[in-house]
Amino acid sequence: QGPDNTPHKMKVYLEDGSLRPFSAVIETPRGPNTISIRNTAHMEFPLQACVVADAIGSASPAPIDPSRAGPGNSRTIQGGALRTYAFEPNVDSVQVLLKTDGRPLNARVELLQGPNNIKQVVELYCEDGMERPFFAVLETPGSGNVVRILNTSTLEFPLTARVEPYLIGSLGGAMEPTIGGDVPRF
Repeated sequence: QGPDNTPHKMKVYLEDGSLRPFSAVIETPRGPNTISIRNTAHMEFPLQACVVADAIGSASPAPIDPSRAGPGNSRTIQGGALRTYAFEPNVDSVQVLLKTDGRPLNARVELLQGPNNIKQVVELYCEDGMERPFFAVLETPGSGNVVRILNTSTLEFPLTARVEPYLIGSLGGAMEPTIGGDVPRF
């Protein structure tokens, strides 16, 4: 509450914003809220941004279904812990849902393609991870995509993560290598 309150803050890095655009849903409970977008890069790296209010009922696929939130789908990540989620080459995009039990949420979400080749990073702070959970769709073109989530809080502040395929297409083109063998991970 108040003019200097920032209940939700994200710092986003994209290697190629046209190939992997950033798309997130930001909860804004309890009355009017203001969303600010700043480009901290040099002038040679402009960005395009769009903020849409109440985009419920759009023609996109259904987001993570809370009714399926069983223990097998959600994972608890303790403070300071790291969890990775690997995806098959035919997964075109991945949905990420991070929340807490009402405590602050501090996390770093990374999209990697290959070993230590970071394509996208989201550094996230939220003062209440139940009231303002983090939900984003990460585009994952190509093969070898891994989502890495690091809980940057201390041990007393665990978070709950769900990472699932969002759009699944056909396998890559004839020239696209298939990495990972014949064992499906998702």
